[in-house]
Amino acid sequence: MVSNTVPNALKWTTRDLTIMPDDGGWVRHEIIDGELYVTRAPHIQHQGASGNFHFELEAWSRKTQLGKPYQVPGVIFTPTDAVIPDVVWISHDRLANGLDESGHLIVAPELIIEILSPGEQNQQRDRELKLKLYSRHGVQEYWIADWQQQAIAVYRHREGMLQLETTLLANDTLTSPLLPGFSTSVAMLFQ
Repeated sequence: MVSNTVPNALKWTTRDLTIMPDDGGWVRHEIIDGELYVTRAPHIQHQGASGNFHFELEAWSRKTQLGKPYQVPGVIFTPTDAVIPDVVWISHDRLANGLDESGHLIVAPELIIEILSPGEQNQQRDRELKLKLYSRHGVQEYWIADWQQQAIAVYRHREGMLQLETTLLANDTLTSPLLPGFSTSVAMLFQ
């Protein structure tokens, strides 16, 4: 029997990313399971929400000294899994040995936040592909923020995978057992 597929020969890798042209930040290249995904710079409301999440996590982190948030860091899980989440929070312990020479994370941050961009493919990637990817690599919490609906789906790692814990709306308060004492209004994150 002859197969029409080429096994693993055409998978994109992080090495391929090194030869991509530098477009000044207008395009984001990510690889999930060897597939290349290219997205444009997000909507300004998307960027505003991302900044608000970072701001709240930064303020909490400065008080607790437990870790640090970063916006749009490169996260390289494997040569065929490299993504650029909107915001991450990582403990000092994980960060201590979690960077490559180029300053990319090579360990899973405890928390990853993705802000949904319009479009079915973009939302499917965040809600399905990245959910599976982050589950496989030990992310403890995954927040999917929808700035258009002003809602946050909170996934927590249980029984070996990220599972939906709750969906918070504008009138709710976001807290996390991962971040003791962290608390912020959901509505404030989307202003």
